[in-house]
Amino acid sequence: MASIKELQDIANVLRKDSLKATTAAGSGHATSCLSCAEIISSLFFEEMAYDVKNPNNPDNDEFILSKGHAAPILYSALFRAGCINENLEKLRNINSPLEGHPIPRSLNWIKVATGSLGQGLSAGLGMSMASKLQSRSFRTFVLLGDSEIAEGSVWEAAQLASYYKSNNLIAIVDCNKLGQRGETMIGYNLEVYRKRFESFGWNVMIIDGHNIKDILKSLRKSRFSDKPTVILAKTVKGKGVSFLEGKNGFHGKVLSNNELNKALGEIPYVKMPKIDIIPPPETTYSVKSIPAKFQKFKIGEKISVREAYGKTLSSLAKSNSLVIVLDAEVSNSTFADEVKRQEANQFIEMFIAEQNMISVALGLSKKGFNVFASTFAAFLTRAHDQIRMASLSSANFTICGSHAGISIGEDGASQMGLEDISLFRTIPYSKVFYPSDAVSTQALVELASKLPGIKYIRSTRSKLPVIYESNEKFQLGDFKVLKKSNKDKVILIGSGITLHEALKAHEQLKKKNIHSVVIDLYCIKPFNSKKFINFVKEHGNKIIIAEDHYKAGGIGEMISSEIANTDIKIKRLFVSGIVHSGKQEQLLEKYKINSNAIASAYYSL
Repeated sequence: MASIKELQDIANVLRKDSLKATTAAGSGHATSCLSCAEIISSLFFEEMAYDVKNPNNPDNDEFILSKGHAAPILYSALFRAGCINENLEKLRNINSPLEGHPIPRSLNWIKVATGSLGQGLSAGLGMSMASKLQSRSFRTFVLLGDSEIAEGSVWEAAQLASYYKSNNLIAIVDCNKLGQRGETMIGYNLEVYRKRFESFGWNVMIIDGHNIKDILKSLRKSRFSDKPTVILAKTVKGKGVSFLEGKNGFHGKVLSNNELNKALGEIPYVKMPKIDIIPPPETTYSVKSIPAKFQKFKIGEKISVREAYGKTLSSLAKSNSLVIVLDAEVSNSTFADEVKRQEANQFIEMFIAEQNMISVALGLSKKGFNVFASTFAAFLTRAHDQIRMASLSSANFTICGSHAGISIGEDGASQMGLEDISLFRTIPYSKVFYPSDAVSTQALVELASKLPGIKYIRSTRSKLPVIYESNEKFQLGDFKVLKKSNKDKVILIGSGITLHEALKAHEQLKKKNIHSVVIDLYCIKPFNSKKFINFVKEHGNKIIIAEDHYKAGGIGEMISSEIANTDIKIKRLFVSGIVHSGKQEQLLEKYKINSNAIASAYYSL
């Protein structure tokens, strides 16, 4: 157990490390590190239990630096605790794992990427949920800055943490009053924060964030709370250096060598105390894992992709206790409620808060769960930044966007996901699937459950006939050829609803003695372009693509980029403009992506 003096000495060591590192780097946020030095010292060298030799010990207490710009002091704490052995003064160096903001790419001790403010609490909530689901005793600590409390996603996390009684989640707000360009919205009026968090059902404590005794007392009290705890720590930005303390204009500004020497002279010189970090108690968690039993479908049977998604998820959840399903209060439309009915403890209702849902999925996945998160495709756009940050966190989970495209019909433009393929194509290492019937849905959901990275499944609302035998195999990056002959003059490409329109167009052209290939482009990313180009050259060298998506970033754009240096002729059909309400058939015709439009496109090639 560390003494108060030892923890204060450590705080000053961390301060010096942070100042030296940022000056050596020529950039960084030194003053934001100085304000939280006592908090970090108390957490890493007294309160938290973790195995310094194993960052992936499932029983470790978890820490998320939501105010990611204070990365230098986190690196210092990890170094001084013996978790890492990196040169702190190589901060932000191209060859150093100590990047400007925390990212898991190079340091296993960093679980989630931060720096886009307001997301750490949601990821921490996911981890705290994982702790309870696995009957473990680890707690999750999230350090936030007071500026980021203005982000709505913080309050999405706050309300859900209270609803699920996540008393193993401890948030600490570094209330240093100063943001990037000046004073925060609330400043030092911490009673405002208290009332807000209390109204969301949290246990709230206000403390002096530079008083080690106060910090330890509040952390110990949090152990016995039946609610999530937030500690509002009043601090001073730049604490410990007279010419920085409480001064505006130093956010992201580093000290010159002369200023650094002056600052170091003001911080007491101490040797780093030797503190034994307490390892966590070991917990045994057994995982149920048996082969999944999937439903058989008959050719011609009409069933929606979204319904097949739900049935497949239910089968996966029954077979493996690590499968966890999240849904943003539309589970009776996405059919994720199939899991809720069959395996209720593996379904988490996230309510209408898509940003929080994605970051909670990240937190759960980081603790070993195979997570599926679903909502309407249109509503995923508001969570784009959370998806982007999850990618930077090397996340492994699956997202399903239901009710995609104009084919949803009468609900109108606000409900129609027409940008989602573009969104997910831009995400590094993502996989994008677009099933067209129940069999392909089942296969692709199962495939997604086994793949790393962020996987996106685009789900169609309307019932569609089954076109594949139940034992059909679907491979990553590939496509299916449904119709072909020796006389083919054109290749018709569709996904989801437009595949069925392409099959109709195939029959229309056939009546005019025009033979065509029909391709199901079920995997949009990655894509085996070499195989595709070779196939096209052997079958007419002309392609027509119809997609229920906007032009920018869609399937047509992907194919166009892949064939850019070939002589293949291409015609692209897509949705344009702000779409009107109407019946599915009317909309497909109005926006020219139905079978008639596909067949007619042949004559303009």
